[in-house]
Amino acid sequence: MNVPVTPDNIMQLGLGFWASKTLLSAVELGLFTELSKGAMTAEAVGERLNLHTRSVRDFLDALVSLSMLERDANGFYSNTPQTDTFLDRNKPTYLGGMLEMANARLYPFWGSLTEALKTGRPQNEAKSGGNFFEALYADPQRLEGFLSAMTGLSLGAARAISEKFPWSDYKSFIDIGGAQGGVPVQLAQSHAHLTGGSFDIPSVGPVFEKYVAKHGLSERLRFYPGDFFKDPIPSADVLVMGHILHDWDMEEKRMLLRKAYDALPEGGALIVFESLIDDERRENTFGLLMSLNMLIETPGGFDYTGADCSGWMREAGFRQTRVEHLIGPDSMVIGIK
Repeated sequence: MNVPVTPDNIMQLGLGFWASKTLLSAVELGLFTELSKGAMTAEAVGERLNLHTRSVRDFLDALVSLSMLERDANGFYSNTPQTDTFLDRNKPTYLGGMLEMANARLYPFWGSLTEALKTGRPQNEAKSGGNFFEALYADPQRLEGFLSAMTGLSLGAARAISEKFPWSDYKSFIDIGGAQGGVPVQLAQSHAHLTGGSFDIPSVGPVFEKYVAKHGLSERLRFYPGDFFKDPIPSADVLVMGHILHDWDMEEKRMLLRKAYDALPEGGALIVFESLIDDERRENTFGLLMSLNMLIETPGGFDYTGADCSGWMREAGFRQTRVEHLIGPDSMVIGIK
């Protein structure tokens, strides 16, 4: 039986930015936060968010069709369980900070992907002599919001790591580049015998300590200030690198893995987790697109497969490695010294 060839997938993908920008604008407007207070009509949403009457119904119904909103028989709109959990700014599970950054920064920068593919150079603020991250880390309020978004992004993977790794065999850990402290707090909450902390640049310290204190874990988790390119990595039974290696070029990746190896005791473990590209490079679309995002954002960063990372770990001296899926596009590579 002949299957007709249609352009449907091509058109949906080619115009996929329509759907993406609709969601990003909804996050920017705070739509899901407003609807978390209760279902609303299109007219009420338009008044609350100062939207023009011409567009509001199409905007909301587009989000219904994208499974981002629900609409009942009386025309009242409400969040889905997913958007209520992850896109309400008042919830600790809020992921919208990352989407807000994508809307404000990445969306226009990705318009220059073709140039990046031809030149191999970043297309972000660096293109005009700026540096987003230097400005971000110099502003405590913006930094805390950004680090909170990073926590939301990593919580699912952190929970999976707390369940899948044999923590009963170890006593201490340090999260390298641990940001706000989402991974350390999750591990400490799940395993009462663990002590540890986060190693990150000094400006992150107050944000980490505030987050840890909020969860009542200040006695078990501490902040280690430093720069992992300039300073030795603190020693612990287990070291964690989450969404770190993909920022850097090949030599920098190898250097960080060697430093982690040197910091571990015999029998210690390194956990690297990312949106690892599948070994056949066919299925984890998010991981592959993330690697293109590293092209947009960094001078030499790229994502990689589990097999790639395992090979680099063995080159650094790790005697055993294994790859385990965590959640969604994220997997971890474990190296044993």
